[in-house]
Amino acid sequence: MVLDGGSQPPRLVVVTGGSRGIGLAVTRRLAEDGYRIVVGCRHEEETSKVLAGVRDGNGTAAAIRLDVADQRSIDEFFSAVQDRFGPIHALVNNAGITGPLGRFVEADLSWVRRVAEVNMLGTMGCAKAALLHFAATPGSGRSIVNISSVAAQTGSPGEYVHYAATKAAIEAFTIGLAREVAKEGIRINAVAPGTIATGIHAMAGDPDRPQRVAQRVPMGRVGRPEEIANAVAWLISPASSYVTGAVLRVTGGL
Repeated sequence: MVLDGGSQPPRLVVVTGGSRGIGLAVTRRLAEDGYRIVVGCRHEEETSKVLAGVRDGNGTAAAIRLDVADQRSIDEFFSAVQDRFGPIHALVNNAGITGPLGRFVEADLSWVRRVAEVNMLGTMGCAKAALLHFAATPGSGRSIVNISSVAAQTGSPGEYVHYAATKAAIEAFTIGLAREVAKEGIRINAVAPGTIATGIHAMAGDPDRPQRVAQRVPMGRVGRPEEIANAVAWLISPASSYVTGAVLRVTGGL
């Protein structure tokens, strides 16, 4: 169990978008490590099986509605977490979308705007809310892990350059914010996954994308959500206590 010391309950971690894909793997891994988990999701009913699975494994988890593209929803979510479960130890900013695949010149700008609102502004809004809660209830080892993407480096031409741009922004945000709050004892890091076998590809309109991409990966395969969850767990843990402003690339060599 991950304890604060003495008789204190296990530390509390918020995972946005924690009901599927990478977020689900992170939720399960952190629960296995003994953290209490609050999953932020747009539709709480999506998490019923997730929470049941966590509890079956003797973990502790709850779900609260959260739309990261809506600042009011973010503020209400973090207030509800604080009121119901107590101080927050860490935030995993995982919620994100790609929009449909295709050339940028053919992209619907309403989708481009939505991707920016969810991926970039949502990450920033949740980070700000978490920092305010950290300040209100001081503790040790506080941290934020933002989920970026290998797309921040490749640019994803012909697929979703607007998505890549939001992930590049998240990496710059991670570095700058880490330096801004380092003296407060708060660590800010990011994990940049390569292509991972999740449902996000089907949602973007190309369920076979992982099989095609695997040929370009030096390790010869795409990643598993659990491999990203392992990286997130390390960055939250005391084992990474001197790591801040880092972007950990989990890409199979890309």
